[in-house]
Amino acid sequence: MSQQNLESLDVAAIREEFPILEREFDGQQVVYLDNAATTQTPDPVVDAMSDYYREYNANIHRGIHHLSQEASIAYEEAHDRVADFIGADGREEVIFTKNTTESENLVAYAWGLNELGPGDRVVLTEMEHHASLVTWQQIGHQTGADVEYIRVDDDGRLDMDHARELIDDDAAIVSAVHVSNTLGTVNPVAELTELAHEHDALSFIDGAQAVPNRPVDVSEIDADFYAFSGHKMAGPTGIGVLYGKQDLLEEMDPYLYGGGMIRKVTFEESTWGDLPWKFEPGTPPIAEAVGLVAAIDWLEEIGMERIQAHEEEIARYAYERLEGEGDIEIYGPEPGPDRGGLVSFNVEGVHAHDLASIMNDHTIAVRAGDHCTQPLHDRLGVAASTRASFYVYNTKSEVDKLVAALDDARQLFS
Repeated sequence: MSQQNLESLDVAAIREEFPILEREFDGQQVVYLDNAATTQTPDPVVDAMSDYYREYNANIHRGIHHLSQEASIAYEEAHDRVADFIGADGREEVIFTKNTTESENLVAYAWGLNELGPGDRVVLTEMEHHASLVTWQQIGHQTGADVEYIRVDDDGRLDMDHARELIDDDAAIVSAVHVSNTLGTVNPVAELTELAHEHDALSFIDGAQAVPNRPVDVSEIDADFYAFSGHKMAGPTGIGVLYGKQDLLEEMDPYLYGGGMIRKVTFEESTWGDLPWKFEPGTPPIAEAVGLVAAIDWLEEIGMERIQAHEEEIARYAYERLEGEGDIEIYGPEPGPDRGGLVSFNVEGVHAHDLASIMNDHTIAVRAGDHCTQPLHDRLGVAASTRASFYVYNTKSEVDKLVAALDDARQLFS
């Protein structure tokens, strides 16, 4: 994207839709740099969910009254809207879950337990979030399948030569994060999927850090499964999405059972409903689905390419400012096309948790710890890191405040 188009993004107007960004503590305005954990929610999303509760709050698919019909239509059309947003073929390929973690577990238990066994290989990466790593690790324990990890090189990128070694005819599924929540690395997920398919393996892509900030087309990636969460893309908590190719979802047994996902029940047997309802038992996240649609509408009105360009520009600025400090170690690739909108780092002599606490004294919200990537931090040789992650409403002046606050940490621990 050109610099002219980037500058046309009216960040001040965008920020007006987030009253929380105006909050102050001890006279200091909030600087929110914890977007990889959860983004803030704009007024249109809150309003859409409020309208649902005020105007047509009812359960779906279970009533013939007007309110139930309105709620049912809104919920069904939410699947259509998400399918269109990510390039799926239709609502049958869009399953609503609680979050990316549940989406991972759905595939691991509904597909993995039935399909994996001794001699099979599950291929992950060393930069996987615990949602993927722990889930497939446990499935490996239960099925006897081997779990192997594609190495991360010293620059924070995947070692694709090692990937080609691991993804062979023994590989049954390759599960990889699209954008690392710790390193910011944008992985070549289409290439990983192609490698998997060359060996008749499936691919699962964790898009929690990708869908919120860049155009994603699952048909171009050709992933068999793709997952993401509403709360990381200006939407509500409590709703996630599992995309799956229709033929695979039709072959899989349900992961959870109950009302709403059945076709016929007797005392002896049950049969399952059509996709996507087969995987959505009980009362689903109706209000959250309404909010997710509003978030998608809001994001697309701005433009996903512009959001990506803005976020990457802020992250590049942060990287360069932090790199210029001299006593800071930054993890992940240098700014470029394979780095997303976050920076994880450590200040020499200051523990990440102490640094985050000092940042909080300045009303700057960052994340400290292992970011649900303990094995990756072991690979990096550090117990924890501080992460500043950016979104469409962040500014370079907020990065300047972060860098300025580092002096307090240095003085306290010098």
